[in-house]
Amino acid sequence: MSEPTKVYSFPPLIEPGATVLVLGSMPGVKSLQAQRYYANDRNFLWRILYALSGREPDETYEERVRYAARIGVGMWDMIGSCVRPGSLDMNIRDAEPNDLPELVEAHPTLRALAFNGTKSHSIYVKHFKDHPALAGLDLLRMPSTSPVPTPAMRTLEDRLQVWEGLKPYLRIPAGS
Repeated sequence: MSEPTKVYSFPPLIEPGATVLVLGSMPGVKSLQAQRYYANDRNFLWRILYALSGREPDETYEERVRYAARIGVGMWDMIGSCVRPGSLDMNIRDAEPNDLPELVEAHPTLRALAFNGTKSHSIYVKHFKDHPALAGLDLLRMPSTSPVPTPAMRTLEDRLQVWEGLKPYLRIPAGS
């Protein structure tokens, strides 16, 4: 049996003026194949971001990316490269972190980091918890938007209740 190959995350998806950075661990197989953040239709992330303003997700990836930028959301992954067969975080080995401090310094409007799942947060703690460039940011530990159910998070509604904590950091029009 051959050794699993190394996988690499995408460049950050962030525009000037972003206020919150959603940090996953490493894109899943479907996302890597499509070269798009959260490309698995079963992942809850896009539905959650749109639900925060009472909307349904736009059809195209490009429209979704523009929407995220409008409301102040950037996206990246904590891991720049790793060995991982499949899409499960529990299978990640040899993780090398992305340079989060450099990205944050380049985007001074960021107010919060939202960790999409336990693995993302644990990589942050291992590599960056005391980094001075990250000292002023609020840290939000969010349940994973992965379609894999957990005892506490089984549905979109379960996750959305916690992800509502992003609202104070977003640019959502009044009445949404």
